Amino acid sequence: MPAPHPRSVLAFDVGRRRIGLAGCDPLGLTVTRLTAVARSSFSADLNVIQPLISSRRVQLLVVGLPLDASGAPTSQARHCRRYGEQLRAATGLPLVWVNEHSSSWAAAERHGLAGDRSGALDSAAAALLLEQWLREGPEPAAPPCCR
Repeated sequence: MPAPHPRSVLAFDVGRRRIGLAGCDPLGLTVTRLTAVARSSFSADLNVIQPLISSRRVQLLVVGLPLDASGAPTSQARHCRRYGEQLRAATGLPLVWVNEHSSSWAAAERHGLAGDRSGALDSAAAALLLEQWLREGPEPAAPPCCR
């Protein structure tokens, strides 16, 4: 599968307490960890996320799905899918899913963040998801009207 075409993207590592965030520049060259969002109601989360989407001119959302080792959805994956669908509906932006199996563990190992509760680990995991998407895709599916 070819790498996706570059654009400004915002990646989400959705947890029950925090949402890790990472973004990339419009050329897809630089991935930046952003400040994690402390979870509240969806509308309160959106009040923090929407200005980021506007100021970064985001064109696509990447949401991690924590699948188990066999690739089956976990209960957290179902929660992330619901959250991602809410984001898509609220922002009108296309959304893609990335398997985030072991992303938090990998981020903790890479950045020495084991046991972090500040949100830095969550955003480091989101950065790994975004790096993975930039390498592997997938591109979002075309809307039914455009296929």
